[in-house]
Amino acid sequence: MHELSLAMSILDIAGEEADRRGGAVIKSIYLKMGPLSGVIKQALVSAFDLAREDSPFADSQLMVEEVPLVVMCHVCQTEKILPSLQDFCCPECGTPCGDVISGRELEIVAMEIEE
Repeated sequence: MHELSLAMSILDIAGEEADRRGGAVIKSIYLKMGPLSGVIKQALVSAFDLAREDSPFADSQLMVEEVPLVVMCHVCQTEKILPSLQDFCCPECGTPCGDVISGRELEIVAMEIEE
């Protein structure tokens, strides 16, 4: 379960930020995650809950924003949200689309900090 190691890495990053701010309390960690990140949201949330137990982050929350899979259709000349990971074709014209604009993300975008 690689989600546990990811959760621990997220807590390590939060710990570094808390230390940098003189022991500040991290209330929430905000994460953006796309469907191509290779991470299952519920597994990551569960792993985070497990990893934060008996740590300085026992009361911290993980807030996950799911980012849609967006590709560029060169026929329609617009960005399209794909409804399925199994079909990388434009939902309007059916042209195969390989240029991924978003959907690979797995990044911490913000932290709610109480100093």
